[in-house]
Amino acid sequence: MQMLAPGMLIRNRYRLDSVLGRGVMGHVWRGCDLDLDRPVAVKTVAADLLAAPSSREVALTRFKREARAAARLDHPNVTTVFDASITDDICCLVMELIEGTTLEYLFDQQEDGRFDLPSAAAVAAQMCAGLSAAHAAGLVHRDLKTQNVMVRRDGIVKILDFGLVKVLVDADARLTMTGEGIGNIVCASPELLAGKGDLDGRSDLYAVGCLLHHMLTGQPPFATDQPALLASRHLGSSPPLVADAGVDVPRSLQELLTALLAKRPEDRPSSAAEVYTALAPYLPGPDHALATRRGLPEDPRRPFLVPQGPRPM
Repeated sequence: MQMLAPGMLIRNRYRLDSVLGRGVMGHVWRGCDLDLDRPVAVKTVAADLLAAPSSREVALTRFKREARAAARLDHPNVTTVFDASITDDICCLVMELIEGTTLEYLFDQQEDGRFDLPSAAAVAAQMCAGLSAAHAAGLVHRDLKTQNVMVRRDGIVKILDFGLVKVLVDADARLTMTGEGIGNIVCASPELLAGKGDLDGRSDLYAVGCLLHHMLTGQPPFATDQPALLASRHLGSSPPLVADAGVDVPRSLQELLTALLAKRPEDRPSSAAEVYTALAPYLPGPDHALATRRGLPEDPRRPFLVPQGPRPM
């Protein structure tokens, strides 16, 4: 089996430069498309998943499904898949390289770890826009978290890594791998934690509720570093109100958060588009005077402040 290393070429076209991140399914590399002379992100399947005969077929099947599903998505708030390579030695997705920072990093840049209301609404609304396209294509992300939501330098929010997507129209329980079922339990829905196989887009909306609460208060709704306790609270505890953290928000926004964090999917909003509409009153208003003014990097309000404006200098 071929070992991956910086400088290696895939399909005589994509050069691997450096590792950007590691996950359950493999590594994400910063790379270069030599044919088009452009930077790319290359997601590769972990070698140990392909090494064992018992898991190789499962990993390859999952990867083929992921490649086809991800390639169907075409939305500004979802990373674009350019190419895929599935061979006996290497499996990879070639995607756009996002120049920006993660939502996790942005929390560290905020006073008290909190976003102002228009910024929090802007991130959540853009996430819902991307999720609406994914859900319409029959995909559920299942692993939304601060590490795989990025804000580009022009403020566009990008959902990363549909590596744990479930193709609703072609679910196959045999493709669930050990340790993958709960994704990231900080934002995991009760039905995901309970191991239910018939997840739909409302599971992602629960994660949006967790992230929106985190942005507004500086803490996830259930803040603990004990996995068992965290899972128990997702399954049975009522989430705290935003006001409990000393943050004042309109009553209608708290009602939206309460609905998003409902234990039963049927008690949540029915679609990501519905949540976007509910967030619309809190989005920042346009300000065309900012179009050519140098601004702070990675400002999630920018697409609303400067619709279709040029990127920051």
